[in-house]
Amino acid sequence: MSTDRIEDLLESAISFREAFFSDRHQEAFRLFNGFTEGCPELVVDLYGKTIVIHNYADKPEQGISFVRDAQRFFTDRFEWINAVVLKTRNSSDLQDRRGRVVHGNECDNKILENGIRYTIELTINRDASFYLDTRNVRSWAKQRLKDKSVLNTFAYTGSLGVAAAAAEACRVVHLELNRKFLNVAKTSYTLNGFEIKQADFLVGDFWPLINRLKVSGDLFDCVFLDPPSYSATRKGVVDLARGYTRLINKVRPLIADNGYLVAINNALFVSGADYIREIEALCADGYLTIEELIPVPSDCVGRDRGARPVTDPAPFNHSTKIAVLKVRRKDRAAAIPV
Repeated sequence: MSTDRIEDLLESAISFREAFFSDRHQEAFRLFNGFTEGCPELVVDLYGKTIVIHNYADKPEQGISFVRDAQRFFTDRFEWINAVVLKTRNSSDLQDRRGRVVHGNECDNKILENGIRYTIELTINRDASFYLDTRNVRSWAKQRLKDKSVLNTFAYTGSLGVAAAAAEACRVVHLELNRKFLNVAKTSYTLNGFEIKQADFLVGDFWPLINRLKVSGDLFDCVFLDPPSYSATRKGVVDLARGYTRLINKVRPLIADNGYLVAINNALFVSGADYIREIEALCADGYLTIEELIPVPSDCVGRDRGARPVTDPAPFNHSTKIAVLKVRRKDRAAAIPV
């Protein structure tokens, strides 16, 4: 692909996202989704005044020219950009996968989204520590979870729980295997002036932590279930392509009557139709119902240029498939006010 061609694609992409540049309440969004916008080797995100370029080429050297063109295009176009981070997904070098600063000096370490401040650590992991595709879930949380108790499983850096705290939820419990990631969530709490209760930041394996909450009799008005596509520990296996039903059934006993389960499946090889069928099978007993499907924001989806996805996400609009389920309980038990 020629330099002129990639610049045309990038120009079209920022034109498609024009409204985001003038929205002072959104400091992080996707600038270019190459999988749908004509260059699958390249994805470009904006976090504050820092650009993050993802090289998705199977052989990293094959994506270098696109990376260089994108870096030149955005730094020339937007003089306010203060840093560029390059993440090379298929590099053999761990730090290359986590990201290296290739332009400027200091990366942004916080962003504003929908009136909420979030801490970010752009090179802490292969992703950028903050998922842009769940922005609408955070908006849903801010609108719906006032005075509710919330369990944020697979919390990572805690953004869904931070949004719930911003909604003035009465309690937000975060579960995460890696303490380093949960510390990012705590810093987001500090940014927003939220009280940090150490007992509500649980570090450990999902499976025994869920068992501990069941034994203690905890019930929540909302549970976020946003696991990785695959992970395995000595305590259990998470496999969204084969075992999402098991995860839902694991957390269902912790959800109060008339509570919500926000079930997110980002497995690329699970089609939207297959995911809906799996959820509908769980709903057959009448104690779960699908309340709504939350779409992925348009900047993450990108402008459709006829690219065929690995699997069809319909009725969802993206491979990150987000369903809000309403829960009924036989015992009608409610969450205990904190």
